[in-house]
Amino acid sequence: MDTHGRRRTQGERDAITVEIGYALCSAAFAAAVLFGAVAWPAYLFGLTGGVRSALIGAGVALAVVVFCVRVVSVLVRYGHGGQPSQPGRTRPDS
Repeated sequence: MDTHGRRRTQGERDAITVEIGYALCSAAFAAAVLFGAVAWPAYLFGLTGGVRSALIGAGVALAVVVFCVRVVSVLVRYGHGGQPSQPGRTRPDS
């Protein structure tokens, strides 16, 4: 049940499932790109030791943060509803 005490329709459940999938996929892509950007020099220049560990550790840490922030931001934006309550009216005061 949703917050209004009624059951969600199949369409609403499908929309939530699609939004969750989008949030996870876009977050994984953003995290992978960020990790690659930060850790790539360690592999490109053949760095060893502490510098390589620092770059890879920083890449992992930033990737995890970006993943979480992206998932939360997409789902919160969806939860607030991007559609007006009356079709055809896009201004809040309409």
